[in-house]
Amino acid sequence: MTHKAGFVNIIGNPNVGKSTLMNAFVGERLSIITSKAQTTRHRIFGIVNGDDFQVVFSDTPGVIKPAYQLQNSMMDFVKSALEDADVFLYMVEVGEKQLKDESFFNKLKHTNIPVLLLLNKIDKTDQDFLEEQVDYWKETLPNAEIYPISALNNFNVKEVFDRILELLPESPPYFDKDSLTDKPERFFVNEIIREKILLNYSKEIPYSVEVVTEEFKEDEDIIRIRVVIMVERTSQKGIIIGHKGAAIKKVGIEARVDLEKFFGKQVHLETFVKVNKDWRNNNNQLKRFGYSNK
Repeated sequence: MTHKAGFVNIIGNPNVGKSTLMNAFVGERLSIITSKAQTTRHRIFGIVNGDDFQVVFSDTPGVIKPAYQLQNSMMDFVKSALEDADVFLYMVEVGEKQLKDESFFNKLKHTNIPVLLLLNKIDKTDQDFLEEQVDYWKETLPNAEIYPISALNNFNVKEVFDRILELLPESPPYFDKDSLTDKPERFFVNEIIREKILLNYSKEIPYSVEVVTEEFKEDEDIIRIRVVIMVERTSQKGIIIGHKGAAIKKVGIEARVDLEKFFGKQVHLETFVKVNKDWRNNNNQLKRFGYSNK
């Protein structure tokens, strides 16, 4: 029996539904999803295994023009996704034009690797506009196959998956066949807490925050987790904690519910807040948080 395997990299602007799509393919909530831009900061693998295939999906940060060092590191993850793909999924929202970075878009335009253009959120438009959009993209990206989808409602997702399987090269698996992702457990603790911060705080606060799991102890019936939430300024620390600790308590309660669902057992969660001045522009700190190999 021949075995197929390959890397399928999802690229697009912020907030077009890349994480929703990867979670739909994998059947697990590996990537955090909020309505805020730049929710995904890392490149996250989601692995789908079958008897004769292994698809390694790669969710990447939305393409932006970087404003500080952290965002430069995020765009490095996107660049690496342009270099090792067997299939590209270029995801656009109905009505948008092209990637916010011209050079990325040109690479997609001139690549020899198969490109599936996924026109997402079609549930928010009508048939006439959808047909206009399909025509626009046929002209703009002639090397792509176009699939109108709704990642949120699972519409056409299976058809895209079947086409991916056809396009994958013959290859042994890259990861153990029982692997779901390349990331360790602590990574998902950090991401789940960061998601709650994105949902519960406004303006710049969520973008100034990094979450570090300092302790992860798993016993038979409980996991004990100690987490530090890093902020850039003392004033942000006060906002994160909130009046009499109410804000941080809410984050902890919401995160614990999701963590218990994710790990399938009881979780004891402790959260602390520390100031780590200007960490988003500090290469040593970015390396420590897994953003930079430089």
